[in-house]
Amino acid sequence: MANQRNYRIDSDTGRLVLGRFEMPFPRSRIGRIVIGVLLIIGGFLGFLPILGFWMIPVGLLVLSQDLATVRRWRRRLAVWWRKRYPAVKRAGRRR
Repeated sequence: MANQRNYRIDSDTGRLVLGRFEMPFPRSRIGRIVIGVLLIIGGFLGFLPILGFWMIPVGLLVLSQDLATVRRWRRRLAVWWRKRYPAVKRAGRRR
C-alpha cells in the first residue's frame, strides 16, 4: 500500500494528500477557502513558468471540502468520468 495513489483530504491528520505528496491543510474554513481560490487563480496563469494548470483541480479539491456547490460539481464530474472512461483503473487499485 505504500505506492497507493490517493487524492484526498485526510481527516485524521488534516493534510492534503496528492499521490505520494502530503501538504499541511489549514484547520480554519476561511483559510481553506482562501487557499482554494488562490490555487484556482494561479492555475489560470498556468502559462507562466512557475505556475501550472494543475493548480485548478487542486484548488477545486480544496474548495470542495467547504463549499457544497463545488462538492456537487466534483461528484458529478467523477460520475461522468466513470461512465465515459470505465476501463481506466481507479486510483489505489492494483491488478
